[in-house]
Amino acid sequence: MNHHHQHRRHCHQLITINRRHYATKYIAKITSTSPTGRSLSAEVSLPTVPADSRGYPIPRHQLICKVTHILTKSKSDPFPGLSDYISALSPTLTTAEASLILKSLNCPSLALRFFHLCPSLSPNFRHDAFTYSRLFLILSKSLRPDRFDTVRSLLEDMERSGIRGNISTVNILIGFFGDTEDLDTCLRLVKKWELKMNAYTYKCLVQAYLRSRDSGKAFSVYVEMKRKGYKLDVFAYNMLLNALAKDEKVDQAYMVFEDMKRKHCDPDEYTYTIMIRLSGKLGRCDESLKYFDEMISKGCPLNLIAYNTMILALANGRKVDKVISLFCKMVEKGCRPNEFTYSVILNVLAAEGRLNKLDEVIEASKNYMSKSIYAYLVRTLSKLGHASEAHRLFCNMWNFHDKGDKDAYASMLDSLCSAGKTTEALDLLSKIHEKGINTDTIMYNTVFSALGRLKQISHLHDLYEKMKEHGPLPDIFTYNILISSFGRAGKVDEAIRIFDELEKSDCKPDIVSYNSLINCLGKNGNLDEAHIRFKEMQEKGLNPDVVTYSTLIECFGKTDKVEMACTLFNDMLAEGCYPNIVTYNILLDCLERSGRTAEAVDLYTKLKQQGLTPDSITYAVLERLQSGPQRKFKVRRQNPITGWIVSPLR
Repeated sequence: MNHHHQHRRHCHQLITINRRHYATKYIAKITSTSPTGRSLSAEVSLPTVPADSRGYPIPRHQLICKVTHILTKSKSDPFPGLSDYISALSPTLTTAEASLILKSLNCPSLALRFFHLCPSLSPNFRHDAFTYSRLFLILSKSLRPDRFDTVRSLLEDMERSGIRGNISTVNILIGFFGDTEDLDTCLRLVKKWELKMNAYTYKCLVQAYLRSRDSGKAFSVYVEMKRKGYKLDVFAYNMLLNALAKDEKVDQAYMVFEDMKRKHCDPDEYTYTIMIRLSGKLGRCDESLKYFDEMISKGCPLNLIAYNTMILALANGRKVDKVISLFCKMVEKGCRPNEFTYSVILNVLAAEGRLNKLDEVIEASKNYMSKSIYAYLVRTLSKLGHASEAHRLFCNMWNFHDKGDKDAYASMLDSLCSAGKTTEALDLLSKIHEKGINTDTIMYNTVFSALGRLKQISHLHDLYEKMKEHGPLPDIFTYNILISSFGRAGKVDEAIRIFDELEKSDCKPDIVSYNSLINCLGKNGNLDEAHIRFKEMQEKGLNPDVVTYSTLIECFGKTDKVEMACTLFNDMLAEGCYPNIVTYNILLDCLERSGRTAEAVDLYTKLKQQGLTPDSITYAVLERLQSGPQRKFKVRRQNPITGWIVSPLR
């Protein structure tokens, strides 16, 4: 019994699966039947598509759903089955139905294939403005790389087929195309299709010109639009107003703002923010405050952008007290300041010499003073050159936060070192680990550079020993800084020792390492060793650069070995290493001091031929040549004099 029931259900499923679904339902009237009742004749009425009151066919929604389902749910190519289904329709598919089917397709490629399929399904089907407009809209929202060429090709098809678009078609195209050439095409279509631009067309055109950053054309379209009695919405007004303000078209911006109010389009918070920024840039603080108060009185929400814009306007007018007052109101209202807020306040306080007010700002916003904000303030103060204020603020951060911000510590170290506060820098470097931050090589190198610059050799030596003992590992920059620093202080043996350690380490000497060592040896009287190192670097495949040659030429020149200096200069040219103004200055000075005036004059000619600009050092040497007993030429000194003034000529 149960087996028989299952067999019947299986047969029923087979019958259901193989049953053909007709695209159209027919209504028939039986006219006669046979005596046996086995046959009958019927009169079939052809179906008609119902029409609305204007005579337009009402789309068959069941049909639209069916076609959409076939297109979107099929696991294989849906178009062969779709062709069979639509070909069986009577009446055939209408353009209104095709447009609604396109609307329901999210895939541009699928929509394009369906669009091209429709005319082949029925000899009477012909796309109209609505189906083209629908496809233009779909393509305008897609990211297909060929979408612009596809739309241009479809427009050509429209023209060949003599299909006249409507104003909606133009509006979509204006919104889609952003460059001037295509916008001109859209405007030509308006004339060709004898259309009348509506308010939305003008709005699309204004926004299209604004997107192409042409506020001038956008304003011209706006003027024409206004003359025809149309107005923009608040979003488009704001776009136009913002573009005019950014392009500093002040009169036009004020005109648009007044038009906006006259046209009963209420300005919103973005409108007022634009006007506050514009008047602030013009230095009209009172006007900015008037807009800000008007904004509040109209109930516009005050967001961070509005507060920041107003604070910036007041800062531009150097209104320090009003800046701080507004900042306090801002935080009282629960609006969290960001880095931009603090940067504006810091800049105006520093410019007006009122950094003592910074404590008031920090106290007012203490609920928002995270370690990242502290870090930002420290970095900004350091960049502005206020090392003492940065250090004081840094100490506050140190006391109130258990975990530190690495960027802030690095900035503080850099600021202290730049200001020559090496004692504080060494102290900070030794304590950073207390805040859960590991010191790195860059931090050590920053301190090494400051100690070397100030020739604090004992601290330099102690810190290097600490680094070797506790880490981090030195890098090539560390070694180069140390070699240069010991050389500057005349500690030749220490410089050589560091160079030897570099050669034994995982790092290998580079051109800077050799240049530093050669400079150290040459400047401290060990010229033979300096020349040996010069040859050594060449043997190791390192090509001497302009600094290497200039250093050696200076060293040989100052020890009256002029021939060797000249030979090196010629070798330099032969190797394709071009001298700079510093090299020429060094050799000019050497030749002038040794009385080789003619050679100095020839060298000056080469300098000019190379296209280099003489600087103050060059002119100083030339003046000595002019005033000497063998005065041979006159040179006109250029003004103003700029250039790299170097140490060799002392």
